[in-house]
Order: sequence, then C-alpha cells, then structure tokens
Amino acid sequence: MSTTTLTTDVVVVGAGPVGLLLAGELRLAGARVIVLEKLTEPSTESRATTLHARTMELLDQRGLLARVGDVPQGPGGHFGGLPLDFGGLDSPYPGQWKVPQTHTRAVLLDWATELGAEVRTGHTVLAVEQDREHVEVLAEGTDGSPVTVRARYAVGCDGEDSTVRRVAGIAFEGTDATRELLRADVAGIDIPDRRFERFPGGLAIAGRRPDGVTRVMVHRFGAPAAPRTGDPAFAEVAEAWREVTGEEISHGTPLWVNAFGNAARQAARYRDGRILLAGDAAHRQMPVGGQALNLGLADAANLGWKLGAEVCGRAPEGLLDTYHEERHAVGRRVLGNIVAQSSILLGGQETDALRAVFGELLRDERIVQHLTGMISGLDVRHPVGAPGSHPLLGLRLPPARLRAGLGRDTTTTELLHPARAVLLDLAPDAPGHAEVRAAAGRLAGRLRVVIAEPLDDVLTGLTAALVRPDGYIVCAAGPDESAAGSVRDAVAALRRWVGGVDTSVTAVTAVTKDPADPAVTRRKTTMGRLTNKTALVTGASRGIGRAIAERLAADGALVAVHYGRNKGAAEETVDAIRAAGGRAFPVRALLGGHGDVEVLFDGLEEGLKEHSGGTELDIVVNNAGIMGNTSPEETTPELFDRLVAVNAKAPFFIVQRAVRNMRDGGRVINISSGLTRFANPEEIAYAMTKGAVETLALHYARHLAGRGITVNNVAPGVTDNGSEIFSNPQAVQFMSQLSAFGRVGTPADVADVVGFLASDESRWITGAFIDATGGTLLG
Repeated sequence: MSTTTLTTDVVVVGAGPVGLLLAGELRLAGARVIVLEKLTEPSTESRATTLHARTMELLDQRGLLARVGDVPQGPGGHFGGLPLDFGGLDSPYPGQWKVPQTHTRAVLLDWATELGAEVRTGHTVLAVEQDREHVEVLAEGTDGSPVTVRARYAVGCDGEDSTVRRVAGIAFEGTDATRELLRADVAGIDIPDRRFERFPGGLAIAGRRPDGVTRVMVHRFGAPAAPRTGDPAFAEVAEAWREVTGEEISHGTPLWVNAFGNAARQAARYRDGRILLAGDAAHRQMPVGGQALNLGLADAANLGWKLGAEVCGRAPEGLLDTYHEERHAVGRRVLGNIVAQSSILLGGQETDALRAVFGELLRDERIVQHLTGMISGLDVRHPVGAPGSHPLLGLRLPPARLRAGLGRDTTTTELLHPARAVLLDLAPDAPGHAEVRAAAGRLAGRLRVVIAEPLDDVLTGLTAALVRPDGYIVCAAGPDESAAGSVRDAVAALRRWVGGVDTSVTAVTAVTKDPADPAVTRRKTTMGRLTNKTALVTGASRGIGRAIAERLAADGALVAVHYGRNKGAAEETVDAIRAAGGRAFPVRALLGGHGDVEVLFDGLEEGLKEHSGGTELDIVVNNAGIMGNTSPEETTPELFDRLVAVNAKAPFFIVQRAVRNMRDGGRVINISSGLTRFANPEEIAYAMTKGAVETLALHYARHLAGRGITVNNVAPGVTDNGSEIFSNPQAVQFMSQLSAFGRVGTPADVADVVGFLASDESRWITGAFIDATGGTLLG
C-alpha cells in the first residue's frame, strides 16, 4: 500500500475546539495548516459546557461571537462547590456562558476551514519524528493506508492521553486521581435540580436542560477513584446516585456516561524543538469550575500568532519560546486552584470546618473578585519583560469603546479581528508619540497603528499601548511618562514582540535638558533613511500602491499619493500615513488619456510646494496599472490600446517628465509583474505592457546613470490586494500553492522590497528585475 505524503507549515493533531482555534489563528498569520483527527465523525458528547468571560473576549477578538449566537448566561458559579457570583466581573461578558462543546467545536471548524485550514478526519497518529529543520507525523488513514505529513512544526492538541506527548517523550508530571465524580446525561428521568447538594454519604449535582435531558454527577465520600480503561457503565452511576440520594434513575436512558477524577498533571515543557503541546495534551485537571476547555483555548490563542510568525519568517528571536514561559506558568496556577477546589468539593465531614471558613471569606467582595478573576482567566498577567510600572502592563487590553479615524466608533476587541498587533494611541499629540507611530509605521504588514478617543473610562490613565494579537499589552504609557522613556520603551517592545524594527533608521526623538540651563529642552533626532526625501507613488489609494506609500512615509519621505477616481480611498491612505506620524498629500490624474502626465505633475508640484517649499522629487514609483482579464480571442483593439496607454505609455512619460524635478541620486521603481516570466494566456496583453515597462527600465537605467539615478523593476506575484477573489478560501488555497512559501503575498511584502530600492542601500543596483513573487518563478 503506497504512502500518501503531504507537506505543510504546521500539522495540528486533534480537531477539538483547541486544535481548531489554533488552526484558525495560524491561518490568520499566513501559515499553511493540516489538522489530523482520529474520529471520522464529530463526537456528540459535550464534556465542557461553560465558556468563561476571557474566552468570550477571545472569541470577540476574532469576530466569532455572532457565530456562537445567543447562549444562556448565568452569573452564578462556585469555588469548590461554594456559591460564587461571577456577575461582577470587569468584562462585557460577566458570568458563565453555557455553550455545549459540540457547538463550540462546530463554530471553530467552520471558521478554520473557511480560512483555509485542511482538516483530515479518520487519521490516527502513530509516530512523530523531528530533525533540525522539519517534523514528520506518521499516521494511518481511514482506509488503513499510511500517511506522512512533513511540516515545520507539529502541535499536539490530542487530549489527556496525547500520542504526540508520549512519542515526543515529554514528561507528564503530577499526581493521578484519588477521588472521582461519575457523570451521565440521562433522558426520561424527573428528579429535582441540585447544585452541589451534600448528603451524609456523598455529593450530588443535577441539572435539567431545555431538551429534557438531565445531567447528573455523583461522588461517594471516601470512595477511591476506580482503575479504569474506559467509561463506567450507567448501572454504576445509577447505583451511586441511589446510594447517595435515595432516588432511582436506572429507568432512564443514558446518552453519555463517563467519570473524571482529581488527577493533576502538567507537561514538563510545552515545547520540545519542533513539537509543541496545547490544551489537555499539556495539562490534565479535574474539570471543576469549567476551567479545562477555557485554559486550552487560551493556550491556542497564545500560541497561534507566535507560531504563525515563526513559520512565516516574521518572528523576532525568542518569540516562540515565550509560549512555554507564559502558558506553563498559567497552567500551573490553574491546576493549583483546581486541586484546592477538589479538596473542598470531594471531601467529607473532615472538610466541614474548611468549608465554613471559606464561606465566611466569600462574603468579602475583594476575595470574590480575586477568585472569579482567577477562574475566568481575566487576571492573567504575562511577564512581558517590558520596563515600566503601568498597571495594565502584561494584562489583556480591557474591552472598551473607541472613536477612531473618520469618527467611526469601534471597540478594542474589533481592532484585533485581523490578528495583528495594534499600536493604540489615545493621546497623539503627547511628546514622543509621533516618533513611536513613525517607528511602528514601518511595520504596516505586521502592525496596525490606531489613533482613537476612548469613549469609556475603563482606559483612564492609558495614553498609548502596544497590544499583541492575542490582546495582551506589552508596552503601556500613562500621562506622566517622559517622552524619551516612552519612545525607548516602545521601540524596544516593537523589536521584542513584532520584529522588523531597525532603530538606526527610525526617527526617534530623545528629550533632554540642557545641562547649562535646565529650563531649556533639547531634542536629538535619529533620522529615518528617507527623511527630507520626496516621493510620488502612482495608484496609491489601495493594495500594493497604498502599502508602498505607507512604507516610504514611515521611512521619512513626503509622499504624493496618486489616484485616478477613488478620492475617498486616497484620502484614507493619506490619513493613515499622517496618523502614523508620516507626511503625505493626495494628487489626482486619470492616466492613459491626453494630457494625463501634465495634469499629474501640475498637482504634484503644487502639493510639493505646499508641504516642502519646493518642487524637487527624489523617488518615483510607477505602480498604477490595469489588468485585461480577457482571453487572447476576446482582446479587442480598444482594450489593448487602453492597457498600453495606462501600463506602458504613462510610465514612460512620467519618467521623462519626472527627471526635470528629480535630484541627482534619485530612484525610479517600476512595478512590473511575474507574468512576464510566467505564462497566463488570460493576460497576454497585460504581460506585454509589463514587458515594455521592464525594457523601459533597462534603457532609462543607462540613460540616467550619469546622474546617479537608478531605475529598477519589482515584479510581484499573486498578492492579496483586497479583491473579492481573496475572500474565497478555495481560491486562496490554490493561489498559495504557486509560491514556494505556500501563501499568497501581501502588499507589505512588495512594499518592503520597494523601500529598499528607494533607499541609499540600493545605490549599486540599476536596470534590475527584482523577483518579488515569493518564489513563484522558481518552477
């Protein structure tokens, strides 16, 4: 029987809620994902039925709450069976939300697959092997055939008895169960609801669901956990129920029966080279207080963006190591509170005094807030390693309403929907904030810069924050921070958590006092590498052109944002550049018609005079272009002439006119296309025009070399420019396979190449064809 061999970036073992949330997070980060699940059909068992406030916030961060729908909310919870009010939590989602695990899984499955994750059911993992570069997961398919998945990383989300953990040899430290609860979902019985009701011989819990099914749980005081290789028989549950309560339920119809004990184990390490663990594969605990699933989902939210950044080459050094550092500590603390609860819950008369004391303590609101915050996960504070003492540092960004650009109301959770880091600036005129926005602006593909006005007092005392994709604050500033300290700390945090920051070319202003006169403030600025440069980017209102304009502005250039018809989009680009601390202005001209270049340069020179005092130009990026989307047979002379006019004629005369304004040492960068090297018969005419642009660069490079002006071509491949096709997961999956990296390009990928060619570092390159297709042309 032949072996099926698959390749991907990450293979996730286990298609439960944790594995599926992780898969979706990885896809949002741009990683290819295959999920292997041993079951052929989803389980109908809903072991976990509670989502806590922090989990609801995590789902809100990804825009998933609408999919979850209206679900019951209960303010009441417990600590070891003692009533505890969760209604006072500082969250939009206080209380405990009753969501069957089957529903949570279904929501996450649809989301992950829509994003392009490949879920393969009926695949039993047999072995996992790793070397320095890859990991191989060996599995058996539905028909018994061997399957090998070769990936950069593997993540075990395959439960308490994790195969991945076992074959990786990761120790599972802790204690086995000494006490247990028997549990069953039973139809056809009519018994009173009971909430942790204690009888002389044991503990009984019962709750009738809207569908008429009753979940019962029972524990006999002093009875040890039975050695089990499978689930108990319903007769055992019915007998224990009768022994404790005196009620008969044996006539009911069991839908699901299981037992769970007070075992407390944790993986010694959550990462072993290229193998990682999440969810119950990383920790085993008694599901007291509904914490187990919520703990696992938080693991996935923490790991997904970090691992995605790693496989996509964007991770700063050591980022992936923080997964174990952060989540192992959280898991250890959760296991500790569960052990404490289990002792109170399952103990007999010997715990009555302890229960009485705890009952008295729970009358204190401060203790209630402490325990509910701990159980719900809202109090998690990561040691982010950032200097400063702001009270929010290391905590999650509180959900709050904001008024952002163009007067649009939004929320802090909505800002995190794309799963990118956010630099949130609530005081844009404060000293140092413009410099920080400029530093962040260079990371347009990794980071969102948002200037906003808080509409809730929950953010009082916060003037700016760098927020990770999972919602945790890694740098925070208050109104009393010094400008120099804020800039220094923010740039360090950007480098640590986002990457791609070179402080030697970032405009950073340090504020100091003149030692001769303390009343005099001096500012020392490290200039961006394009500071005092001017640039024209054609077609800059959206897509690649917008990303290029934002990149050049972040490097310090004054950018003319050209557009043809979409004035609103161009103004949005300009607003975004200015919000990030850059300089830009719009200029309109319809390219491809009579007098187009004259109109363009009239507007350009007017804008340059207004914003710089002169008309000198340093950088021209010929990005504007149109595609044919037409077969050779259907290409008309009119369409051909239009393609030539916009894509070839306009760039020629733009360069011809620009050199009159261009200073020596200037840069001309033409956006070509990988289609000049890669055949697509639907775009013959378009490719011909881009071939003409490449020829233009070759000859102009020789012509202008005497003035130190370089002329180069950048050829993108498939790039997500916001077109409708990129919202189709199947189409994106197909297009991803064209790249050697297994993903479609982003505008930032191309903009970073242009940023280099626009800088002095590219002075020895001219007349070149720069392949920016992500390896599509490698064959």
